[in-house]
Amino acid sequence: MYKSLKEFVEFLESKNELVRIKEFVDPVLEIAEITDRVSKEIDGGKALLFENTGSTYPVLTNMMGSEKRILYALGAESFDEISNSMKDLIKQISQQRGSLQEKLKALPILGRAASWMPKPHRGIAACQEVILHKPDLNRLPILKCWPEDGGKFITLPLVHTKDPITGIRNVGMYRMQVFNENSTGMHWHRHKTGARQFSKCKESKFPVAVALGGDPVYTYAATAPLPEGIDEYMLAGFLRNKAVSLVDCLTQPLQVPADCDFIIEGYIDTKESPVMEGPFGDHTGFYSLADLYPRMHITCISHKKEAIYPATIVGIPPQEDKYIAIATEKIFLTPIQFTMVPEIKELHLPEEGVGHNIAIAKIEKNYPGQGIKVAHALWGAGQMMFCKTLIVTDEDIDIRDKKEIERVILKNYLPERDTHFSRGPADVLDHTSPSCGYGGKMLIDATKKLPEEGGAHKTTSKIAFHITHSADDTKGLINILLDSWEETGDNYHAMWLWGSNWDPVRDTAFVNGHLLADSRRKYTGKDGFNREWPEKAHSSQETIDKIDLKWDRLGLGSLISSPSLRFLPRQKEQVQ
Repeated sequence: MYKSLKEFVEFLESKNELVRIKEFVDPVLEIAEITDRVSKEIDGGKALLFENTGSTYPVLTNMMGSEKRILYALGAESFDEISNSMKDLIKQISQQRGSLQEKLKALPILGRAASWMPKPHRGIAACQEVILHKPDLNRLPILKCWPEDGGKFITLPLVHTKDPITGIRNVGMYRMQVFNENSTGMHWHRHKTGARQFSKCKESKFPVAVALGGDPVYTYAATAPLPEGIDEYMLAGFLRNKAVSLVDCLTQPLQVPADCDFIIEGYIDTKESPVMEGPFGDHTGFYSLADLYPRMHITCISHKKEAIYPATIVGIPPQEDKYIAIATEKIFLTPIQFTMVPEIKELHLPEEGVGHNIAIAKIEKNYPGQGIKVAHALWGAGQMMFCKTLIVTDEDIDIRDKKEIERVILKNYLPERDTHFSRGPADVLDHTSPSCGYGGKMLIDATKKLPEEGGAHKTTSKIAFHITHSADDTKGLINILLDSWEETGDNYHAMWLWGSNWDPVRDTAFVNGHLLADSRRKYTGKDGFNREWPEKAHSSQETIDKIDLKWDRLGLGSLISSPSLRFLPRQKEQVQ
């Protein structure tokens, strides 16, 4: 649909979905501060093209930061349009075909699927119009987003690797900290496909190619929770109904989309020890702490003549990734239904849960214990293994309506009877689990209870979720205990902290039949917590003041106050 990122920018501009900023804005801290203000506006604000960055290249941020813009990026009128197409495809493929005539009917389906497979590019590729055989990352307007970040980070990289044994390609999105002009970190967690492919490499050098920009559908495909072995560019081909055109890299045995804006080629030395990477203000809203990750050595950089540098910022929600998550939960419900949990009717990942802390599922319940069964099935479904809290209901409600969720919890949930705990893999970025990558999980079974499960009950509580500063103040069925300096009147903020600062097994208690979740800050060496506790990722007063002074020259209308003001350090937050 879009021949280039530049074409997508022009399309967004034609729809009044983009603002060009001609005033100089520094990629170090300033672009992130402006983007944070705009992206937290109602409906996600506008996409931003920073044309004066101190480099040759403009920077595009918040390009998919609204439902409207991510649908534009996917080339669809609605998420249902994509979901229904996927549902029809899976139904046709999964049909049993006995007779020759029935098998012949499947040929058009196979033909369509073949047309989505990536194909070799012919002629000179746009991504190789300019070639830097002496690579220098300092020429790119790479962002430093938050004051305590370990450096500049490439935040929208499409990282291409290949399985050394099977040859299967993977395209993942792993942040890359710039160490110097020709090397970066490669922040892939051990759960990720890129890390597993690297672990299999027996050669001295593991090839890597990083693409930036191009058709925005590539960026979405790199984030999609596809089963291992399914080519991300086949998903892009399905969404576009057109094959992705791939070109050979110049210095590495890999292929990348011919229409991307930048290509960064290199390798990881398998004999080289990992290096310290981070900290980084992450999508959890907290800094992920410095840790050991591989170093990528860059052998070549190429780009289009009119290249645009795409970037995203992550941090305290909501951010652009909110809308990417909306697309994912709606598009990928169908595969989950067909392959693992046929009784699931709807799945929602609230933005306050930053992707892995909270999920709500609506099911068709037919037998006792089915809510528990669904929870364990979801915990075994790809990236859902990281989810800390699952709320399951069988009521026909809008699971995106918080008041409806509270009503169902009040009606069907008894904390000591209907709370189920487990342990398993945790997101490496989860700072509150007892061990890095391993922690507690919890199910709130809000389904209607059958006789075998205890049957219906009458609740004396009128509040499902109650936010408090005191462990003695348990007025709701579920009580969230926050630090004294946190605001209890802001439910969005409280729900974010509930999931972020709480391990379900360690930090849950039952008080007079009510559930108490201790979502206060944990201190190293106290109460069995032995990890380092990160700070919230927010801007500094100095950067806020700089942006306030130049705001009138940015073309963004009336001043938007910095979301970071509420999170600036307070005396009460100091470690005691």
